[in-house]
Amino acid sequence: MVTVPARRTSAAVSLAGIAALVVGAAMVLLLQVIPPTDEISATRRTISEYGLSDHKWVFDIAVVLVAFGSAAGLAVLGSQRRLPTAAAILGALWTIGLLVIVAFPKPDWATVSRSDFGGTLHRVASVVAFVALPLAVLIVAHTAFPGSPGRRWLARVLAIASLGWFAVILGAVVVAAVDGGRWWTLIPLGLVERGMALTELIALGVVLAPVGSRSRG
Repeated sequence: MVTVPARRTSAAVSLAGIAALVVGAAMVLLLQVIPPTDEISATRRTISEYGLSDHKWVFDIAVVLVAFGSAAGLAVLGSQRRLPTAAAILGALWTIGLLVIVAFPKPDWATVSRSDFGGTLHRVASVVAFVALPLAVLIVAHTAFPGSPGRRWLARVLAIASLGWFAVILGAVVVAAVDGGRWWTLIPLGLVERGMALTELIALGVVLAPVGSRSRG
């Protein structure tokens, strides 16, 4: 049986994790309105572009906050036995992917080869992270909220919407492969990526938010 102090501690850790997600997201949004990063197109340029600016340290801290906030919240779910093994693995891939993105910044592709190791690792980590999280949310939503159908539905909708954003990118890649063009010019990549990131963070917040004793079923 879970004691009241233990429940309060878990709730506090979960809320701290959500706070880290909010602060991290807010820091990224701040980069879009302060010079010189305000000149980076939010429609066409990816979020990682901030890592090439003078405010790289702000971007790095923001991503690390999201990573550690995610890890803390998922650890609470694990301690409450509300995190299936598959979701735990996918959540770990999301967290590790974020840290890899910081450790291996996006290079300036105009000056380096497309086969650059660090750049390739950055791209792979980005794809893995952005796909792993919504899949983890889908699995958690299926098992963790037996007494909260509304919350389970919301988490699923947000996770599917996140995958929908990613499907737009995949569609552009397929079209470009057929037509021989550059896929990132076929869609407003920056807007799509930012929409995907925001949707995923909200989905994660829904999953990490503490539940009452009744919701545990």
